[in-house]
Amino acid sequence: MALVAMRRTEGEALTQALLGHVDEIARVVESVAERAPDVVAEYRDRLVARVQDLVSQAGLTVTEADLVREVAVFAERSDIAEEINRLRSHVEQFRAMAAADQPGNADKPPGRTLDFLIQEMQREANTIAAKANDLSIAHQVVGLKGEIDRMKEQIQNIA
Repeated sequence: MALVAMRRTEGEALTQALLGHVDEIARVVESVAERAPDVVAEYRDRLVARVQDLVSQAGLTVTEADLVREVAVFAERSDIAEEINRLRSHVEQFRAMAAADQPGNADKPPGRTLDFLIQEMQREANTIAAKANDLSIAHQVVGLKGEIDRMKEQIQNIA
């Protein structure tokens, strides 16, 4: 009986630790989501300034349509909205599993499912890092990946 109580206490502590990591992941995802729209606008401003400088030096002209097209291509290539939405979904799935993992749910061990969910979070974080093209988002993704790695280590202890 004491062994069962100890395992339950340990499981509750592990759940709380994992939920703490999930909360931090959710916070970072929202921060990245807030920053993402500014990335394209800043790219446009940098591009316009750079092109104007080069054009004035070379005596050439560039149409607004050319600049808009270049910014549109950048915006499409760096769009991380889908990855952000998937990460939000993974966070909610994790929270739902943690809430459902109560005594009596032993017929569905959560370890493998949680491990898969963590792999998906890692994949989304990697994609954001590759697409975002922004130093601030890159720094945030490093922290995000650290939280995911800590969760992965703890989930490996779940049967």
